[in-house]
Amino acid sequence: MSFLAERLNRIDASGIRKVFALATKLENPINLSIGQPDYDVDEEVKLVAIDAIKAGFNRYTQTWGIEELREACSDYYKRSFGVGLENVMITCGVSGGLYLALLATVNPGDEVIFADPYFVMYKHLVNLLGGRPVPVDTYPDFRLTAERVSRYITSKTKIILINSPANPTGVTLTTDELRDLAELARKNGLLVISDEIYECLSFDGPRVSMAGMYENTIILNGLSKIAGMTGWRIGYAAGPSEIIQAMNTLQQYTFVCAPSFAQVAAVKALQRDHSPKVLSYRNKRNLIYGGLKSIGYEVVKPQGAFYIFPEAPGCDGDAFVAEAIRNRLLIIPGSVFSEHKSHFRISFAASEEEIKKGLLVLERLFSLWKR
Repeated sequence: MSFLAERLNRIDASGIRKVFALATKLENPINLSIGQPDYDVDEEVKLVAIDAIKAGFNRYTQTWGIEELREACSDYYKRSFGVGLENVMITCGVSGGLYLALLATVNPGDEVIFADPYFVMYKHLVNLLGGRPVPVDTYPDFRLTAERVSRYITSKTKIILINSPANPTGVTLTTDELRDLAELARKNGLLVISDEIYECLSFDGPRVSMAGMYENTIILNGLSKIAGMTGWRIGYAAGPSEIIQAMNTLQQYTFVCAPSFAQVAAVKALQRDHSPKVLSYRNKRNLIYGGLKSIGYEVVKPQGAFYIFPEAPGCDGDAFVAEAIRNRLLIIPGSVFSEHKSHFRISFAASEEEIKKGLLVLERLFSLWKR
């Protein structure tokens, strides 16, 4: 007899983590696989955390987080988008916030709509909770438009889950596209969950957010990407009071609270100027996009985040990635993020030297695959 819960049959181990494990086995791999910033936490932010630890701020906080950070999150949105956040709670990363949001809202059979390609957690968390994931095919331009979403709405649809800028494509929706999605949700009485962890990494236009567009929206954001605080597990959620209170109750019985010293340091991180990091990633985006295009890859130019999602030669991303790994280049097959296997994901959260090494391998593989 197995002691494992039946729900585990609804999910699979992360394909990204499988490649991450490979990185530890290869000698000097060219690693363009993991969505983790290639810079460390700012020294000023580290010092705030160290001081908090030394001062004894190492105990539980209130479940919803310290008041200073909750206010700082709202102020950050006020400065960035002209709209402060209401009902803010601090979560254990955006992943923790996403889990709590879905746990609080998804009943068995409820349908959750999101773009295909998608961040890996979306499909698996909805499945885990007994909901029905509904990926919207956005190929070839990867834009989640209201027109596309409307075709997938049924009487069981409950949530539209939006990620902009997106993982794995880097595609960033415009303000008009977000407003159209908000209006579609309003018309159909749906909840919107907006995953905005990459909003700070926008390269070609003003940053955008769902904040203030539709009252039934949960905003999720955090400090993992722009501040390099991936291991510190600090995120935040804001939205309708009933849902945020339910998420807070669920956090009491799951995560308890976000790390205390990291909450104090996150206040400092939210107040810092991160524009040099954005400019650096914009240059890396230009380097990887220009390199792929000159080689001959079919690829959509990402406007944000630090990912690019080219089409594999022969449209078999699984086979192509396997060959790339045999050549010491770590990238992720597109099938990890999609119902299709035609593409692969590159993370350009790496040094320019590493990106150039990766392009050399990709150029060699492209010429071999096209023969």
